[in-house]
Amino acid sequence: MTRPRTEAEHLASLVPASVRATRLPRRSVLRGSVLAAGALGGLTACGGDDAGSGGEGGGSATTLGSNGSDEVPKKMIAALAADAKTKAGVDVAINTIEHEKFQEGINNYLQGSPDDVWTWFSGYRMRFFASRGLAGDISDVWQDLTGYTDAFKQAGTGDDGKQYLVPSTYGPWAVFYRKSLWQERGYTPPADWESFKALLARMQTDGLVPMAFADKDGWPAMGTFDQLNLRINGYQFHVDLMAGEEAWNSAEVKSVFEAWREIMPFHQEAANGREWQEAATALVNKEAGMMLLGSFIGEQFPEADQGDLDFFNFPEIDPAIGADAVEAPLDGYMMSARPRDEEAAKKFLGYLGSADAGTLMVQTNPTVITANGDTDTSGYTELQARCAEYVGSAKSIAQFMDRDTRPDFASTVMIPSLQTFINNPADIDGLVNSIEEQKKSIFTS
Repeated sequence: MTRPRTEAEHLASLVPASVRATRLPRRSVLRGSVLAAGALGGLTACGGDDAGSGGEGGGSATTLGSNGSDEVPKKMIAALAADAKTKAGVDVAINTIEHEKFQEGINNYLQGSPDDVWTWFSGYRMRFFASRGLAGDISDVWQDLTGYTDAFKQAGTGDDGKQYLVPSTYGPWAVFYRKSLWQERGYTPPADWESFKALLARMQTDGLVPMAFADKDGWPAMGTFDQLNLRINGYQFHVDLMAGEEAWNSAEVKSVFEAWREIMPFHQEAANGREWQEAATALVNKEAGMMLLGSFIGEQFPEADQGDLDFFNFPEIDPAIGADAVEAPLDGYMMSARPRDEEAAKKFLGYLGSADAGTLMVQTNPTVITANGDTDTSGYTELQARCAEYVGSAKSIAQFMDRDTRPDFASTVMIPSLQTFINNPADIDGLVNSIEEQKKSIFTS
């Protein structure tokens, strides 16, 4: 029997594979808590804290709930809002919410009084809120969009076949480093697991923190698990594990944690008390040799140092598995189920899906790749060009643990489990048995 096509296999002309979705069973409602306890019930639309005060001059007006709270994405969002007024005739009031608070409070935010348009992610996280009636149908917006492959349209499509998200940008996860530091020390990118471990040991001997590392917010460590699982067990096992179709206490998963435990001594200590921006600072200051993170790490580098940032693919561990699967999460924009001005909101979304918007995105944020194929990429930095080539040459692309699996499982089970492992990597059996027990409860609900 032929297995169903994954969203990864849909990414057609741009990339060979991405946004795994179709192997996930459809669920209209998840019972119980969706996001971690303590999510901000007070997240509401307030608008107007950034560029574009709505309603000026009697034109169309809308509000944007943005998780782009760091300096670079905040600058990009402000530029888009200003350009939307000129190009689409829409005044946009931006409601910027701290990134982690936005993610953890999204469920209450959407059930309260959300902004008309809001930043979000493709994959299961998009389909979940669409299936609950918390996102608006923007299929008519898609009728006028150009420059997107069918794969990207699929990435914005819910379980009911309607479109709910306009894809904007994406960026790969890889191992990032400073070229100048590596040239000074004579380091070269490792091709396999043994040479990677040898490099870690050499960096430690040289007085560096081999791997900058942080997990205070809970999600960064998911990237380490994903990379190891993709290299040890392969893409299909990984997506099946995320879908709840494989056992977390299996020998395959144990081998992932065993490999992680082997290299844990080379990671920056006290990771659970550190945010990723703080860890990235160690890389910027040449105190750390490398860091596994998304290309957004470039946001922490001063403009003068942007050209010094480079990366390599997480190394091969099993030659039979190879290293041709990567992660490249896709971001985008969605509409409230009940926007205050639906016409203005859709005009804004139409602008956000345009080539003009794509061009502005990559110009104002040099760490992302645009999803719109009509975008002018002639101004790509060396890093952006490298990222685009890297993603384009991948055989399979995952979205990231907290996008490829159920949000309640990612938040309430995997975040505390991985933080427990970071604090005490000795008891792998106890860890995976606990995860599997909780998984069964959640995935059968």
